[in-house]
Amino acid sequence: MIPAVLPTYNRAPLAFVKGEGSWLLAEDGSRYLDLGAGIAVNALGHAHPALVEVLTEQAQRLWHVSNVYRIPEQERLAALLVEKTFADTVFFTNSGTETAELAFKMARKYHYDKGAPRAEILAFEGAFHGRSTAAIAAAGSEKMTKGFGPLMPGFRHLPFGDLEALKAAISDQTCAVILEPIQGEGGIRSFPDGFLKTLRALCDETGALLIFDEVQCGVGRTGRLFAQEWPGVTPDIMMVAKGIGGGFPLGALLATENAASGMVAGTHGSTYGGNPLGCAVGAKVLEIVGDPTFLAEVARKGALFRQGLESLVARHPEVYEEVRGQGLMLGLKCRATNTDVVKANYGRHLLTVAAADNVIRLLPALNIPDADIAEALQRLDAAATALVQP
Repeated sequence: MIPAVLPTYNRAPLAFVKGEGSWLLAEDGSRYLDLGAGIAVNALGHAHPALVEVLTEQAQRLWHVSNVYRIPEQERLAALLVEKTFADTVFFTNSGTETAELAFKMARKYHYDKGAPRAEILAFEGAFHGRSTAAIAAAGSEKMTKGFGPLMPGFRHLPFGDLEALKAAISDQTCAVILEPIQGEGGIRSFPDGFLKTLRALCDETGALLIFDEVQCGVGRTGRLFAQEWPGVTPDIMMVAKGIGGGFPLGALLATENAASGMVAGTHGSTYGGNPLGCAVGAKVLEIVGDPTFLAEVARKGALFRQGLESLVARHPEVYEEVRGQGLMLGLKCRATNTDVVKANYGRHLLTVAAADNVIRLLPALNIPDADIAEALQRLDAAATALVQP
């Protein structure tokens, strides 16, 4: 029998029926400790009471109205994002991919309206910006693009973290530069110290717009509300999704008034983007995650987890090579094949996520208890032992 679901995923033979906090309950009644959080989506874990409450309350009032009307829940979340970030204006979407599409449109429209159209957008090898035709063109890898040509033109790809290549490529004809402050799918990779500040200066010199993709590394994941806060570099446009909805499909494109100046009535739209349900939940997520005390706890938990992971690498050098990342956006560079490590973790009822560069990602709920971190380290240790001593 042909499966009803398009087979675009190599799915694990697991199905879950209930979640609570950092734990998922499988169909057979077994419990799994979730270090993936839906790939950085379930920022507050599964079935967080405050999110359940606000979703239920909003569902009893109003689910959807068109963006041809004012949506108070949308306006409230936009105001919160503007208050807590560099942005002057926000457009809501349903996903990170949709924010990428708008980011590219916004950047090109900006230069067009300034009377000097520019098309070329610089991106970096290893990037992931979604799976639309524009987003895969921005990523550029064969894995993402093979068979889907002709690709959208105008994207140029630079070696990851190569400052000299960037200096040689950027010019007064560059429309924008896009990057993830910390690459997620690319293997939890951070740019070299000083790179982002130099990039900002180069964009200012050439008039290019700077686009940060914080779909995976944003919303408290690194111990700051957004990763761009660590180097103190402000983009012109920023893509946000995943964690902002806490599990409800929600994305947002944040921009300065200047960068967004070309996006007037009729230049973009979304049927579902900014619906009352998603924005009500998003506002509650931002209220909780945006609290400085909460973010300090994320940083503390991240340091605690990292310390344990460093010890794990030391004990299992044949399986692991190094720890990467910041806050609770962590990665283990593997010597063993990362997919084998993920499967070994399944055997210990532990959920981790593979990434490029032979890395496994550890992206737990931001409010994961210390006891669950300790349990995760024990299970990672047991899985690594099983790999070398089956």
